[in-house]
Amino acid sequence: MAVALGSVAATTRTILLRDVDHRVNGLLAQETGEFANFEERGLDPENGRPFTDPHRLLYVFLERQYADPDEELIGMVGRPGRQDPAQIHQPRRVPVALPLHRDAESRRRIFASPDSSGTLRRPSGEIRWAKVPIARHGGEPDAAFVVAFHPGREQAGADAVFRILLAISGVALLLTTGIGWVVAGRILHPVRLVRSTAEQLTEQDLTRRIPVRGHDDIAALAETFNAMLDRLERAFAAQRRFVDDAGHELRTPITIVRGHLELMGDDPAEREETVRLVTDELDRMSRIVEDLLLLAKAERPDFVTPEPVQLAELTADVYVKARTLGARDWQLAEVADREVPLDPQRITQAMVQLAQNAVQHTAPGQTIRIGSRTDGHRVELYVADSGPGVQPQDRELIFERFRRGTARRGARGSGAGLGLSIVRAIAEGHGGRVDLTATEGGGATFVLTLEEAPA
Repeated sequence: MAVALGSVAATTRTILLRDVDHRVNGLLAQETGEFANFEERGLDPENGRPFTDPHRLLYVFLERQYADPDEELIGMVGRPGRQDPAQIHQPRRVPVALPLHRDAESRRRIFASPDSSGTLRRPSGEIRWAKVPIARHGGEPDAAFVVAFHPGREQAGADAVFRILLAISGVALLLTTGIGWVVAGRILHPVRLVRSTAEQLTEQDLTRRIPVRGHDDIAALAETFNAMLDRLERAFAAQRRFVDDAGHELRTPITIVRGHLELMGDDPAEREETVRLVTDELDRMSRIVEDLLLLAKAERPDFVTPEPVQLAELTADVYVKARTLGARDWQLAEVADREVPLDPQRITQAMVQLAQNAVQHTAPGQTIRIGSRTDGHRVELYVADSGPGVQPQDRELIFERFRRGTARRGARGSGAGLGLSIVRAIAEGHGGRVDLTATEGGGATFVLTLEEAPA
């Protein structure tokens, strides 16, 4: 911007100086043209005849002229034996230190110059001049009409405008720099905030967020950074939860296995019982690890891979697989006939888990119903049992990891309390949810609700 403003000021000065040159050239051409016309056509007022005396010609012409403030109109007549031409007219006073009519050396150079115009550069100031030589008449000395213009004052005016423009440009540059500094600081403040927030983030503290203001690109950057922090926080939370859960749940079976192995004797029956107990605990540890790994994968975007599935066929397959879980009164209540996009393996896993949960909390011969239905763009798959149901205070608790309802803690089941957590993860992976309602006549009904995108 400094280069641009300086260029504007310099260009303006050049244009003003060029205008001065054009005006001076026009003035010199006008004055010399008027004299040449007077010399050719003018008549001596004393006798009414053409001029024959250069001295008389110059005197009559100059006494009728009025010079501008920076202009000198001089008649010069050469004198035999002298280099300094005689002046036959004293011009008006000009506002320069050394006017031409007082500068004999400059007059001599102009009078002796073969050019009709030129520029005379002196320490006291520049002179732009033009002259019209007067022809010799019957032995009369040489003479010339000279127009001299002193452009110093007008050039100084152009220089003054140039200095004013430089001063204005300097002030404008300072103001623009200050405004640009403030604006850039406001624009870059969120970026610095992003940097400082990133520097303060640690594995133990991922809760800091950047305040979002406005709707510009910087606000979008802050929103993107906050979303990234949300994903990081969820990832670290899932990692810590996995480690805590694994350590908590695996500690007991490991202690049991170590205790039985340390106390195992040489009796074959005792060794056989110890091996059986250790094998059971190892199987339980294996199931816990598999469930924890499955819950950890639920945070990944490829946890579910939807594909077009016939809901009626999927419901029937779940019903057939669930019948092998226990001697119950299995019923295929209703079947929705529609093609929906979902992950058949994950949905089957969730439904079988709900069926297994129903078997664990019902007695042989009790009814368990499996079905599917649609309501507009909503798809529901459910498992309804006729067991003791779930207490109201346990409706949210049972979906947490390693948690069981108060009414079911004594039920026969060897699960670790991860089944319903897996079901909820699968439902949320499909963009849906799992709901719990009371079964008519007693029991619990678990419903997988999936929102189907409109066609």
